[in-house]
Amino acid sequence: MPNGLSDIDETWTGGAALPDWFERALSVPRHEGFVDVNGVPVHYFRWGKRGKRPVLMTHGFLAHARCLAFIAPLFAADYDIVAYDLSGMGDSGSRNYADDEGRAGEMIAVAQGLDMFSTNERPIIVAHSFGARVGVNAVTLAPDLFGGLIACDMMLLRPDAQMALWERGHGPPGSGDASKPVSRYPDFATARRRYVTSPRQDARESFLMDYMAFHSLRKIGDEWTWKYSPSVFASLNSRDSWLAIAERFIDARCRKAIIYGRESPLFTADSRDYVREQGGEDIAIVEIPDARHHLMLDQPIAFAAAIAAILAVWTGSSVSGN
Repeated sequence: MPNGLSDIDETWTGGAALPDWFERALSVPRHEGFVDVNGVPVHYFRWGKRGKRPVLMTHGFLAHARCLAFIAPLFAADYDIVAYDLSGMGDSGSRNYADDEGRAGEMIAVAQGLDMFSTNERPIIVAHSFGARVGVNAVTLAPDLFGGLIACDMMLLRPDAQMALWERGHGPPGSGDASKPVSRYPDFATARRRYVTSPRQDARESFLMDYMAFHSLRKIGDEWTWKYSPSVFASLNSRDSWLAIAERFIDARCRKAIIYGRESPLFTADSRDYVREQGGEDIAIVEIPDARHHLMLDQPIAFAAAIAAILAVWTGSSVSGN
């Protein structure tokens, strides 16, 4: 099984030294492959040992599984972990259209295709941002298939706060123009300067921003372009569905937990109170200090530790690290 050190490339590192913990994480053996979901190749990484408690991970909008490739290995000794690229993003193929039910079905199909339902333990979903919305839809569509959902900084605000955010120009994840071609750049340096996160933030660990940018791009001939397909914008993404996400998350019939960044604009201390007021008193909510929306870029080790701790409580296993 190859490890992930192939992700380290002179193009983005510039020969600079990387932290030991990062190189150790990428040295953990992993398998990389594709699983066919209704004719679309879905790219994934897999760590750990088959037969252990399965964990299915995915990422936010326009991101990719590599934003979890230095997180999952930190607790892979205890689980069978898969992280996959949502269709139309990362190295997965694209679909002409992907609504909420379609993306939920894709998540279920990935787990099925990789035999994650073959053990006595039901898979636990760990998903960030837009991916957490996919997770909510998956556990709603198939409540008996999954053992829990850890939503990581999913956009969840009181309706008035949510609408105010939209009025300030931050539309729902997935907003965009499907007819607009993906930009191309003459070299990596030019493309790198155009890479930003949404919401915009610098990374506390700047090398991780470089890593994310590099793996968000592909080289075509002499040019660089983004991996995502414009088709990802041709999806049902109504504001009403986002306004109802708290209720749907709370009502989901599985164990649930939330991890969020203390400085995130998409899940706040008031969001925590709102979840409690709406009936989510039993939902574990973990705050990561000195972190914004992109938890893995600001506080990767604390983020991994929070995931591992929740999994340990749910599975009865001890917390171990690499």
